[in-house]
Amino acid sequence: MENKLKSSHIVSLASSAVLVAVDVNVWSATKQDRGISSEVTTAKKASADAGKFTKNLLANNPHHRELMNYRQAIYTWLKRSTYDWNQGQQLLPVTELIKFKQEYNYHEQTFQELLDKFCDNYDTIKTKMAFSQGEMFNIQDYPSVEQVRAKFKCNLYVSEVPEQDFRCAIAQDTADDLIQQHQQQVEGIIHGVVQRQTKEVTQVIKDIAHCCGYSEYKNKNGETVIKKRKIYDKTITKAKELCKSYQEFQPVDSSESKALVEAVVSLEKVLGGVSIEHLKEGEATRELVKDELTSILSKFN
Repeated sequence: MENKLKSSHIVSLASSAVLVAVDVNVWSATKQDRGISSEVTTAKKASADAGKFTKNLLANNPHHRELMNYRQAIYTWLKRSTYDWNQGQQLLPVTELIKFKQEYNYHEQTFQELLDKFCDNYDTIKTKMAFSQGEMFNIQDYPSVEQVRAKFKCNLYVSEVPEQDFRCAIAQDTADDLIQQHQQQVEGIIHGVVQRQTKEVTQVIKDIAHCCGYSEYKNKNGETVIKKRKIYDKTITKAKELCKSYQEFQPVDSSESKALVEAVVSLEKVLGGVSIEHLKEGEATRELVKDELTSILSKFN
Protein backbone atom coordinates (compact mmCIF):
# COMPACT_ATOMS: atom_id res chain seq x y z
CA MET A 1 0.00 0.00 0.00
CA GLU A 2 2.79 2.40 0.90
CA ASN A 3 4.64 1.94 -2.40
CA LYS A 4 1.46 2.58 -4.37
CA LEU A 5 0.79 5.87 -2.62
CA LYS A 6 4.31 7.25 -2.91
CA SER A 7 4.99 9.09 -6.15
CA SER A 8 7.38 7.21 -8.43
CA HIS A 9 8.38 10.57 -9.94
CA ILE A 10 9.65 11.78 -6.57
CA VAL A 11 11.82 8.69 -6.21
CA SER A 12 13.23 9.27 -9.70
CA LEU A 13 13.88 12.96 -9.20
CA ALA A 14 15.44 12.41 -5.79
CA SER A 15 18.20 10.36 -7.39
CA SER A 16 18.62 12.35 -10.61
CA ALA A 17 18.12 16.00 -9.59
CA VAL A 18 18.60 18.55 -6.82
CA LEU A 19 16.82 21.74 -5.82
CA VAL A 20 18.74 25.01 -6.11
CA ALA A 21 18.04 28.61 -5.14
CA VAL A 22 20.05 31.80 -5.61
CA ASP A 23 19.44 34.85 -3.43
CA VAL A 24 20.85 38.17 -4.59
CA ASN A 25 20.42 41.00 -2.10
CA VAL A 26 21.05 44.60 -3.14
CA TRP A 27 20.70 48.09 -1.68
CA SER A 28 18.06 50.06 -3.58
CA ALA A 29 19.58 53.38 -2.37
CA THR A 30 16.18 55.01 -1.94
CA LYS A 31 14.72 56.72 1.11
CA GLN A 32 11.35 58.24 1.86
CA ASP A 33 11.59 61.87 2.96
CA ARG A 34 8.66 62.83 5.18
CA GLY A 35 9.70 66.48 5.27
CA ILE A 36 9.57 66.90 1.50
CA SER A 37 6.37 64.83 1.37
CA SER A 38 4.78 67.23 3.85
CA GLU A 39 5.97 70.26 1.87
CA VAL A 40 4.50 68.94 -1.36
CA THR A 41 1.13 67.89 0.08
CA THR A 42 0.83 71.21 1.95
CA ALA A 43 1.69 73.22 -1.16
CA LYS A 44 -0.92 71.27 -3.13
CA LYS A 45 -3.49 71.66 -0.33
CA ALA A 46 -3.72 67.87 0.03
CA SER A 47 -3.98 65.66 3.10
CA ALA A 48 -0.70 64.49 4.64
CA ASP A 49 -1.20 60.90 3.48
CA ALA A 50 -2.09 61.84 -0.10
CA GLY A 51 1.44 61.33 -1.37
CA LYS A 52 4.97 60.28 -0.50
CA PHE A 53 8.29 61.54 -1.78
CA THR A 54 11.10 59.02 -2.21
CA LYS A 55 14.65 60.21 -2.79
CA ASN A 56 16.97 58.40 -5.15
CA LEU A 57 20.12 58.74 -3.04
CA LEU A 58 22.53 57.87 -5.84
CA ALA A 59 20.68 59.56 -8.71
CA ASN A 60 21.01 56.52 -10.99
CA ASN A 61 24.79 56.28 -10.60
CA PRO A 62 26.24 53.93 -13.29
CA HIS A 63 28.25 51.79 -10.82
CA HIS A 64 25.15 51.20 -8.70
CA ARG A 65 22.97 50.65 -11.77
CA GLU A 66 25.40 47.98 -13.03
CA LEU A 67 25.02 46.09 -9.75
CA MET A 68 21.23 46.34 -9.82
CA ASN A 69 21.09 45.16 -13.44
CA TYR A 70 23.44 42.25 -12.79
CA ARG A 71 21.09 40.88 -10.16
CA GLN A 72 18.50 40.43 -12.91
CA ALA A 73 21.14 38.87 -15.17
CA ILE A 74 21.80 36.23 -12.48
CA TYR A 75 18.10 35.46 -12.10
CA THR A 76 17.70 35.21 -15.88
CA TRP A 77 20.62 32.75 -16.04
CA LEU A 78 19.13 30.72 -13.17
CA LYS A 79 15.76 30.48 -14.91
CA ARG A 80 17.40 29.46 -18.20
CA SER A 81 19.65 26.83 -16.58
CA THR A 82 17.01 25.06 -14.46
CA TYR A 83 13.40 23.89 -14.43
CA ASP A 84 10.51 25.34 -12.44
CA TRP A 85 9.84 23.62 -9.10
CA ASN A 86 8.26 26.13 -6.74
CA GLN A 87 8.45 29.86 -6.01
CA GLY A 88 11.68 29.58 -4.04
CA GLN A 89 13.54 26.67 -5.67
CA GLN A 90 14.45 25.41 -9.12
CA LEU A 91 15.00 21.84 -10.31
CA LEU A 92 18.51 21.03 -11.59
CA PRO A 93 19.55 17.67 -13.12
CA VAL A 94 22.52 16.17 -11.28
CA THR A 95 24.27 15.78 -14.64
CA GLU A 96 24.29 19.59 -14.97
CA LEU A 97 25.47 20.29 -11.41
CA ILE A 98 29.20 20.75 -12.16
CA LYS A 99 28.53 23.07 -15.10
CA PHE A 100 25.92 24.96 -13.08
CA LYS A 101 28.33 25.46 -10.16
CA GLN A 102 31.07 26.73 -12.50
CA GLU A 103 28.68 29.23 -14.07
CA TYR A 104 27.43 30.32 -10.66
CA ASN A 105 31.02 30.90 -9.49
CA TYR A 106 31.54 33.14 -12.52
CA HIS A 107 28.40 35.15 -11.76
CA GLU A 108 29.26 35.41 -8.07
CA GLN A 109 32.77 36.65 -8.91
CA THR A 110 31.43 39.19 -11.42
CA PHE A 111 28.89 40.43 -8.86
CA GLN A 112 31.70 40.82 -6.31
CA GLU A 113 33.86 42.73 -8.78
CA LEU A 114 31.02 45.13 -9.52
CA LEU A 115 30.46 45.56 -5.79
CA ASP A 116 34.15 46.30 -5.21
CA LYS A 117 34.09 48.92 -7.96
CA PHE A 118 30.98 50.53 -6.50
CA CYS A 119 32.37 50.58 -2.94
CA ASP A 120 35.71 51.97 -4.12
CA ASN A 121 33.83 54.90 -5.64
CA TYR A 122 31.19 55.24 -2.94
CA ASP A 123 32.72 58.21 -1.09
CA THR A 124 33.23 60.09 -4.35
CA ILE A 125 29.67 59.32 -5.43
CA LYS A 126 28.36 60.54 -2.07
CA THR A 127 30.27 63.81 -2.44
CA LYS A 128 28.79 64.37 -5.91
CA MET A 129 25.30 63.75 -4.52
CA ALA A 130 25.78 66.70 -2.15
CA PHE A 131 25.87 68.96 -5.24
CA SER A 132 23.30 67.20 -7.43
CA GLN A 133 20.64 66.85 -4.70
CA GLY A 134 20.91 70.41 -3.48
CA GLU A 135 18.79 71.12 -0.39
CA MET A 136 17.45 67.56 -0.42
CA PHE A 137 20.89 66.19 0.49
CA ASN A 138 21.17 64.77 4.00
CA ILE A 139 24.40 63.05 4.98
CA GLN A 140 22.48 60.95 7.50
CA ASP A 141 20.70 59.19 4.62
CA TYR A 142 23.96 57.55 3.54
CA PRO A 143 25.29 54.46 5.40
CA SER A 144 29.03 53.91 5.76
CA VAL A 145 30.78 52.01 3.00
CA GLU A 146 31.06 48.97 5.32
CA GLN A 147 27.30 49.04 5.94
CA VAL A 148 26.64 49.43 2.24
CA ARG A 149 28.84 46.45 1.36
CA ALA A 150 26.96 44.31 3.88
CA LYS A 151 23.67 45.05 2.08
CA PHE A 152 24.87 43.25 -1.07
CA LYS A 153 24.99 39.44 -1.05
CA CYS A 154 24.91 36.60 -3.56
CA ASN A 155 24.28 33.11 -2.15
CA LEU A 156 23.66 29.69 -3.66
CA TYR A 157 21.59 27.06 -1.83
CA VAL A 158 21.44 23.40 -2.87
CA SER A 159 19.15 20.78 -1.32
CA GLU A 160 17.83 17.30 -2.08
CA VAL A 161 14.47 16.65 -3.69
CA PRO A 162 12.42 15.56 -0.63
CA GLU A 163 10.79 12.14 -0.25
CA GLN A 164 8.21 12.72 2.52
CA ASP A 165 5.76 10.14 3.70
CA PHE A 166 2.81 12.22 4.88
CA ARG A 167 1.25 9.40 6.96
CA CYS A 168 4.00 9.74 9.55
CA ALA A 169 2.84 13.23 10.48
CA ILE A 170 -0.91 13.49 9.79
CA ALA A 171 -4.15 11.67 10.53
CA GLN A 172 -5.02 8.77 8.25
CA ASP A 173 -8.36 10.25 7.16
CA THR A 174 -6.59 13.23 5.46
CA ALA A 175 -3.42 11.45 4.36
CA ASP A 176 -4.80 10.03 1.12
CA ASP A 177 -6.17 13.41 -0.01
CA LEU A 178 -2.87 15.18 0.65
CA ILE A 179 -0.84 12.50 -1.11
CA GLN A 180 -3.13 12.69 -4.12
CA GLN A 181 -2.76 16.48 -4.20
CA HIS A 182 1.02 16.13 -3.90
CA GLN A 183 1.03 13.62 -6.74
CA GLN A 184 -0.90 16.02 -8.97
CA GLN A 185 1.58 18.80 -8.22
CA VAL A 186 4.48 16.53 -9.16
CA GLU A 187 2.73 15.50 -12.37
CA GLY A 188 2.37 19.20 -13.27
CA ILE A 189 6.06 19.89 -12.58
CA ILE A 190 7.18 16.88 -14.62
CA HIS A 191 4.90 17.85 -17.49
CA GLY A 192 6.46 21.33 -17.44
CA VAL A 193 9.96 19.85 -17.59
CA VAL A 194 9.12 17.62 -20.56
CA GLN A 195 7.32 20.45 -22.34
CA ARG A 196 10.33 22.74 -22.01
CA GLN A 197 12.71 20.00 -23.15
CA THR A 198 10.50 19.30 -26.16
CA LYS A 199 10.29 23.01 -27.02
CA GLU A 200 14.06 23.44 -26.86
CA VAL A 201 14.79 20.32 -28.92
CA THR A 202 12.20 21.07 -31.61
CA GLN A 203 13.40 24.69 -31.84
CA VAL A 204 17.03 23.73 -32.41
CA ILE A 205 15.92 21.17 -35.03
CA LYS A 206 13.88 23.89 -36.78
CA ASP A 207 16.86 26.27 -36.66
CA ILE A 208 19.24 23.76 -38.23
CA ALA A 209 16.70 22.66 -40.87
CA HIS A 210 16.09 26.31 -41.79
CA CYS A 211 19.82 27.01 -42.08
CA CYS A 212 20.24 24.00 -44.37
CA GLY A 213 17.88 25.64 -46.85
CA TYR A 214 18.35 28.48 -49.34
CA SER A 215 17.37 32.14 -49.50
CA GLU A 216 16.02 33.62 -52.72
CA TYR A 217 16.12 37.35 -53.45
CA LYS A 218 16.47 39.90 -56.23
CA ASN A 219 19.78 41.70 -56.73
CA LYS A 220 20.10 45.32 -57.81
CA ASN A 221 19.84 44.24 -61.45
CA GLY A 222 16.53 42.52 -60.81
CA GLU A 223 18.04 39.07 -61.23
CA THR A 224 16.97 36.21 -58.98
CA VAL A 225 19.77 35.05 -56.70
CA ILE A 226 19.69 31.83 -54.69
CA LYS A 227 22.10 31.66 -51.78
CA LYS A 228 22.87 29.04 -49.14
CA ARG A 229 21.87 30.12 -45.64
CA LYS A 230 24.67 30.36 -43.08
CA ILE A 231 25.05 27.49 -40.62
CA TYR A 232 26.42 28.53 -37.23
CA ASP A 233 28.79 26.33 -35.25
CA LYS A 234 27.13 27.37 -31.98
CA THR A 235 23.75 26.07 -33.17
CA ILE A 236 25.19 22.63 -33.94
CA THR A 237 27.09 22.62 -30.64
CA LYS A 238 23.91 23.52 -28.74
CA ALA A 239 22.04 20.71 -30.45
CA LYS A 240 24.69 18.17 -29.48
CA GLU A 241 24.70 19.43 -25.87
CA LEU A 242 20.91 19.09 -25.70
CA CYS A 243 21.16 15.52 -26.99
CA LYS A 244 23.65 14.61 -24.28
CA SER A 245 21.75 16.39 -21.51
CA TYR A 246 18.30 15.00 -22.32
CA GLN A 247 19.47 11.43 -22.72
CA GLU A 248 21.04 11.62 -19.25
CA PHE A 249 18.04 13.32 -17.59
CA GLN A 250 14.71 11.63 -18.29
CA PRO A 251 12.47 12.42 -15.29
CA VAL A 252 9.46 10.36 -16.31
CA ASP A 253 8.51 7.40 -18.48
CA SER A 254 5.53 8.53 -20.58
CA SER A 255 4.44 8.64 -24.20
CA GLU A 256 5.32 12.34 -24.24
CA SER A 257 8.85 11.77 -22.97
CA LYS A 258 9.34 8.73 -25.22
CA ALA A 259 8.63 10.88 -28.28
CA LEU A 260 11.22 13.38 -27.01
CA VAL A 261 13.84 10.69 -26.40
CA GLU A 262 13.25 9.23 -29.87
CA ALA A 263 13.67 12.68 -31.40
CA VAL A 264 16.89 13.28 -29.46
CA VAL A 265 18.32 9.91 -30.50
CA SER A 266 17.42 10.62 -34.13
CA LEU A 267 18.90 14.12 -33.97
CA GLU A 268 22.13 12.80 -32.46
CA LYS A 269 22.33 10.19 -35.23
CA VAL A 270 21.82 12.81 -37.94
CA LEU A 271 24.43 15.20 -36.55
CA GLY A 272 26.87 12.43 -35.75
CA GLY A 273 26.97 11.35 -39.37
CA VAL A 274 28.20 14.66 -40.77
CA SER A 275 30.87 17.22 -39.96
CA ILE A 276 30.07 20.91 -39.63
CA GLU A 277 32.36 21.62 -42.61
CA HIS A 278 30.48 19.18 -44.86
CA LEU A 279 27.19 20.59 -43.64
CA LYS A 280 28.30 24.10 -44.55
CA GLU A 281 29.74 23.27 -47.95
CA GLY A 282 28.09 20.10 -49.27
CA GLU A 283 24.79 20.78 -51.03
CA ALA A 284 23.77 17.11 -51.04
CA THR A 285 24.62 16.80 -47.34
CA ARG A 286 22.59 19.89 -46.49
CA GLU A 287 19.58 18.59 -48.38
CA LEU A 288 19.82 15.16 -46.76
CA VAL A 289 20.12 16.61 -43.24
CA LYS A 290 17.23 19.00 -43.87
CA ASP A 291 14.98 16.13 -45.01
CA GLU A 292 15.88 13.99 -41.99
CA LEU A 293 15.27 16.86 -39.56
CA THR A 294 11.94 17.66 -41.19
CA SER A 295 10.99 14.00 -40.74
CA ILE A 296 11.82 14.21 -37.01
CA LEU A 297 9.71 17.34 -36.63
CA SER A 298 6.75 15.75 -38.37
CA LYS A 299 6.38 13.31 -35.46
CA PHE A 300 5.51 16.20 -33.13
CA ASN A 301 2.73 17.62 -35.32
